[in-house]
This record gives sequence, C-alpha cells and structure tokens, in this order.
Amino acid sequence: MTNASRSIAISGQSSTKLSPQFEQGNAPHALEKSALHSLAALWARKYIISLTTRDEAEKIRRNKNLTEVTSREGRENTAQTLTQSLTLASAQAWSKTEMLLSDEVKRHGINPDLINPWQIAEDSHRLFQRALEAYSNRLTARRLSVIVGTDFGRMRRKYTAHDPRTLGFVSMQFHYTGMMLLEQLSPPERALFAPYVKVMDDHLYMPLRDAYEAAANYELDSPLLIAVQKLLPISTRIAHAVCNQVCRLRPDYESYSGPLGSTVVRTSSVRDVEMFQVYLCLCVLENSIRSVQQELFPLCVMLYPRLGVRWELVQEMLRMMGWEMHDRLAPDYLSVFLPYLRALTEMFALDVFQTV
Repeated sequence: MTNASRSIAISGQSSTKLSPQFEQGNAPHALEKSALHSLAALWARKYIISLTTRDEAEKIRRNKNLTEVTSREGRENTAQTLTQSLTLASAQAWSKTEMLLSDEVKRHGINPDLINPWQIAEDSHRLFQRALEAYSNRLTARRLSVIVGTDFGRMRRKYTAHDPRTLGFVSMQFHYTGMMLLEQLSPPERALFAPYVKVMDDHLYMPLRDAYEAAANYELDSPLLIAVQKLLPISTRIAHAVCNQVCRLRPDYESYSGPLGSTVVRTSSVRDVEMFQVYLCLCVLENSIRSVQQELFPLCVMLYPRLGVRWELVQEMLRMMGWEMHDRLAPDYLSVFLPYLRALTEMFALDVFQTV
C-alpha cells in the first residue's frame, strides 16, 4: 500500500461511501439484546493463556515448572501468595499514583473531594480479589472478562459521573497494583497471570460495557454493528502492528516507565491503541463523539504528559492505526469509522497542544 493511499484513508477522501444509515444519521434500531452478548463474546475470545503472542505461549510450554504452576495446587498457591500481598501492593500503588498525578488535581482544576483514595483502594482490592479467585479456580481470563464486565462498567460510571478525569487516578491505581503483583511471581506464573491483569486493565481503560449496551440497540444486520464486529476481533493485531512501527521509527524514545520496546511500556502501548479503537467503536454505535470529548481526550491530556508520552507519538499512532484499519477492513466497513477517525486525528493534532 502506498503512502498516498494511506493518507487518503486517514483524511477521509477515500472513494468508499458511507452506508445510508450512517449518512442519514439514523438513530440505532431497537432492540436486539443478543448484540450485547455478541460483542462481549468477541472481546472475551481475545484472551488466551499467553499475554500477547504465540512466542510467549511457547516459552511457557517449554518451562519445566509449567505442570506444577498450572496445577490446581499451583494456582491456589499463586493466588494465596498474591492475596497476602494485595493490601501492601494496593497501598504502594496509590503512593505511586499520588506521586505521579497529585499536581494534576490543581493544574486541571479537579475537585479534590472527588478523589477518595480509600474508596479507590477498596474498589481496586475487591476486583483484584475476584481476579485471584478466578485464577485459583482455574477459570480462564476469557471467562473472567465476562464475569467482571458489569462490575467494571458500574465502577467506570461511578468515577466518570462528575468528572471523567478522576478515572485517571483509578486506572493508574489498578495498573500499578497489577504490575506490583506480577513482579512478585516467577516467569511461568507471571505469564499465566498476566492475561488476568490485562482483563482488568482493558475493562477499566476501555468503555467496553458502554459499547456492549449501545450495541444492544441495533438489529444484528445493522451495517454499523457489523462494522464494529469486524474491527473488534482484529484490534489486538492492529495494536501490535502499530506498536511495531512506532518502535522502529523511534528506537531511542523513552517514556516515564522506560523505552518503548520494554515489556511494561509495550504492554501499555498495545492497550492504548486498543483503547482508541474501542472508543472509535463506541462513537460509531452512539453516532456521536461524546465519549471522546468527555472521557478519552481529557484523560489523555492529563495522563500522557505525566507519563512522558509526547503528542507527536500520539499523532503517529493514530496515523498508523488508520493505515492498519485501511489495510485490514473492507471499504464499506472502513467508511463507517472514517468520520470519527478524522475527528480523533484533528483533536490530537500538534497545533492543539502547542500550549500544553
């Protein structure tokens, strides 16, 4: 694919045409509840034994301790160890979160009364306990994704009800807690438990429950719903392809957590590219950029500078994401996302952040 054609894909000057339903701005059809389960199942299928790649799964299979670690007793021992460490990990995670974001409360004019560290720590502790119980009982990460989806949806709404930026404190608390728990595990244990941490990260950072509920308002043959169903299963592959390209373009780039190629930063980067795609899906299903304006954009403005993510990097990510979508989606499906992809690109343009 040429650079010219890729530019067309992002600028919206593609020869593809929007579906009649999209062009006319019709409201979603009511009421097809099975659409909710369809999207939830699509997302849940993404979780496998490894965190991201077949290579990682192969490393696990070759490890001589695999049988011991994956046995019921092994999983129970791992879960027990992490349960005993959870309170301390949660406290340390909040300390890191506060150190990272405390100045942002005043700088962004966030009401400090909306940030209750005790409530955030309690919510974090409760949901991590559920993940550890699922792991101990040998439930798959895919199953955990289904089990905790509603709880995370409620929690996201609780923290975004008055000021969506408070979700930044909650998400960092969850992220650091998960990282600290993983650091205590042996390599095979870490590889097995990492997908459970990813499930929690995904449901907190991404408006998955909102997307599922919006999808329930559509008939199963809706062009908009079908387009979303085509994008979600390949969103992880798109995210990895985008991150690979960014790493090649910026081999010396370092964020707050380390170089782009490090495991921690790469995992977070893949999640963020997936997050942008889920917000695109929500925009399509709501026929609005409300979620980006009220949630995604303010959160990025608050978090990215503190995490050492420059806006040039975000712009490159969006451009490459557009190229990957252009390459992997049929024209009719791509056309559904183009207006919102253009809006995202314009919102995160460099000139917008000249004073940030």
